[in-house]
Amino acid sequence: MGRLESLAVQSAAIIGDINPENASASLTIFAADHGIAAQGVSAFPQEVTGQMVANFLAGGAAANAIAAQFGIPVTVVDCGIMHLPAQRDGLIDMALGRSTSDSSTGPAMSPEVASKAITQGRHFASGIGSKIVCFGEMGIANTSAAALLAHKLSFISVAELVGRGTGLDDTGLSNKREILERAAARTGELAPIEALAEVGGFEIGTMAGAMIGAGTSDKLVVVDGFIATAAAALARAIEPDCEKAFVYAHRSAEHGHRALLDWLEAEPLFDLDMRLGEGTGALLAVPMIRAALSLFGMASFSQAGVSGATPAS
Repeated sequence: MGRLESLAVQSAAIIGDINPENASASLTIFAADHGIAAQGVSAFPQEVTGQMVANFLAGGAAANAIAAQFGIPVTVVDCGIMHLPAQRDGLIDMALGRSTSDSSTGPAMSPEVASKAITQGRHFASGIGSKIVCFGEMGIANTSAAALLAHKLSFISVAELVGRGTGLDDTGLSNKREILERAAARTGELAPIEALAEVGGFEIGTMAGAMIGAGTSDKLVVVDGFIATAAAALARAIEPDCEKAFVYAHRSAEHGHRALLDWLEAEPLFDLDMRLGEGTGALLAVPMIRAALSLFGMASFSQAGVSGATPAS
């Protein structure tokens, strides 16, 4: 059964149960804004972050539709949205500000706030009751923050990590690359928390903390696309032991995701040319994980009465 066998063994070892019916799942979407958006690195304005959060809360986004198909509850966390939606029922407040600062001109946040992001994420994960945890994100310009953070952690070139995000044209992509090169050049080699403080996002740091908390407490962590993988790289850099619980769901269409996965030596489960984020790819991995666990219920050849092969004479 190829990769399903190793997935089954990993999943059972982490959650401590081979029964797929006990493999409950949840999705948490972390949302925040990024000061570097002021440099025109995204095709959409910052207002879209809050508008999409409102859509998540109303159940109208792609992540909601897929989650509903699998019976997976969705939680939305405000880590620092600039334009909050008018209706915020169900939105969890973990805001560290109302957007990071512009990392092309200075630190995105203070080291103290960066540490708080990790800490609050770890604490949040301790309250998640499901065995399988999917994490998604929303934040205009967060592919820029993810690319910069991945660069600082891996030393992969900025050019290899910069992509079109939500749909930049060639001119916009060239501008984005120039802005990110400038942001990266402000600082040299950095420790993980320093890297988060200089270039990262509130939601990326909080997600990384949640990955650490979940990955060290018998929960299977399903890593989504490029931004979630940057968070996973940060989580691994801070707490290497948490990675044993990581399942990398998919290889997204965002330009830098392949390079980052290769650096992590991570083999995703599938590649559907997706680039939406929101945890949509992670959600699609859940039925595959449950199917893998079901293999423990297979009968052996002898149990099934299947005749063995006759040795060649």
